[in-house]
Amino acid sequence: MSSILTVSQVNKYMSFKIKSDLKLKGIAVKGEISNFVIHYKSGHAYFTIKDDESALKAVMFSTSVSRLKFIPEDGMSVLVMGNIEVYARDGVYQIIAAEITPLGAGALHVQLEQTKKKLEKMGVFEQGVKKNIPLVPKKIAVVTSLTGAALQDILHICERRYPVCKIEIYPAQVQGTDAVDSICKAIVRADMSGADTVILARGGGSMEDLMPFNTEKVALAVFSCNTPVISAVGHETDTTLADYAADLRAPTPSAAAEIATPDKADIIDAVNLLKNKLDRAINVKLEKLGSQIISVGNMLKFYSPEKRLEKSEKSLELLHDKLNDAMTVKLEKLSMRLDNSVSSLNMLSPFNVLNRGYSIVQKDSAVVNSVKMLDTGDKVDISLSDGKVTAEITHI
Repeated sequence: MSSILTVSQVNKYMSFKIKSDLKLKGIAVKGEISNFVIHYKSGHAYFTIKDDESALKAVMFSTSVSRLKFIPEDGMSVLVMGNIEVYARDGVYQIIAAEITPLGAGALHVQLEQTKKKLEKMGVFEQGVKKNIPLVPKKIAVVTSLTGAALQDILHICERRYPVCKIEIYPAQVQGTDAVDSICKAIVRADMSGADTVILARGGGSMEDLMPFNTEKVALAVFSCNTPVISAVGHETDTTLADYAADLRAPTPSAAAEIATPDKADIIDAVNLLKNKLDRAINVKLEKLGSQIISVGNMLKFYSPEKRLEKSEKSLELLHDKLNDAMTVKLEKLSMRLDNSVSSLNMLSPFNVLNRGYSIVQKDSAVVNSVKMLDTGDKVDISLSDGKVTAEITHI
């Protein structure tokens, strides 16, 4: 009879035997991912690899998870590389995954598609939020490598097409491990520069070379810009997430410069066209105003106050003549009445009585018409027709 073993002894023995089997080290297992989950505390990933007939437990520790270029999803066909080991506590064997590679599509392609879907859900690619590119910019900020040909192409075309525009360069590392942070920082500086347009540019390259422009961080940096952004990354056939996030995509850096700047020849033609239109409009306006001036002049002549004054002057002369005639008639009537009154007064005048030999006696300026008004010794004034005399009463 064989010796009696505990469960722990059996599991530990099986773990030792499997670990010592070199055929189970560094193996690659093909299958479909199921129940993939990353523990929120440890960062370890737990999942199952299965085919039509069997399933295999798998675990990937956090250090390996951090190196993944994509996020594994349930139903994804993958190739898992690692070692087969026994988890002694539960008595199950599992593969300790060191790498996971998608089957049918590269890891970079899967990563790109996953990031693209995420950004689409966030609304980063919505056409409704795209900003218009200014037609006549005063300043353009260029985010690119100082040593790349893209910068020289942009500077040459801007100088040729619109030399009065100010070009500011915000250098960035466009490939390598530090490229993402470098590009994002340069975009932020360019956005804060007061430029009218930002051009994000890079020459062509492989998919791996362009990966910094396919990251979520760079796409969000482009999307967050308050300044309109033209993205020109790679050649015409290359399209990155930064292109989708930008307000406008240009097929090449040279095309971006042409889009961002007007052609000075077109501006001159437009100015000449506007000048001609303005000249014609001014001439038409002047002709119209001239006609209005003539019409107003005729109206002024018709309603001129000079004519009204002439008419009023004639009316005034007529009224003056009528008034003179009326005054003459009135004066004649009054003169006749005055003559009649004078005649009547002369007839009643006491001076006429004096002319007939009578006199007027006054005492203290009062007419004496009775001897009772006099006393002996009174002095009286006697008015005669040709003067006055003073007398004293000696006898009554």
